Amino acid sequence: MRGFYIGRFQPYHNGHHRMVEEIAREVDELVLGIGSAGDSHSPRNPFTAGERVMMVSKSVSDFDIVSYAVPIEDLDRNSVWVSHVQSMSPTFDVAYSNNPLVIQLFHEAGVEVRQSPMFNRDVLEGTELRDRMLSGDDWRSLVPDAVVEVIEEIDGIERIQRVSDTDSNGPSGSDATSDPE
Repeated sequence: MRGFYIGRFQPYHNGHHRMVEEIAREVDELVLGIGSAGDSHSPRNPFTAGERVMMVSKSVSDFDIVSYAVPIEDLDRNSVWVSHVQSMSPTFDVAYSNNPLVIQLFHEAGVEVRQSPMFNRDVLEGTELRDRMLSGDDWRSLVPDAVVEVIEEIDGIERIQRVSDTDSNGPSGSDATSDPE
């Protein structure tokens, strides 16, 4: 049986890792959907899809399961989101999620959805990890070693700090892609 688990993985952390460990007990193969694949270089989504594929793939190699990491770009039409996911992914028999919207969308599409307990959610949460990276607090203990290696390889902490900085000389909300006046 093949399962599907989607997350933004910004970054992949020990909560995700524990969920994958639980899922691996129920399925023979696992598709990991890298959600919001087109988003990167922002405070909420600092890492690229490719970087998150590396984080997930290297971390999941800890488990004895065949896995596939598949980038899934956002689609702002919930009614066709499941078919979009299915078109981007190897076929799967069951989806795993704790997100109420994702559960509803898969349910409406006739896909079995299973939930898993969340682990230490007050700390194992992407916003908390990114905040710790920004403030210089401990984040390494909250992610698998493979994720630490990827973040260090790509200078991820420096990136998060830079993309979270505001331009004190320019108007609020300006970005690098807008035309200068």
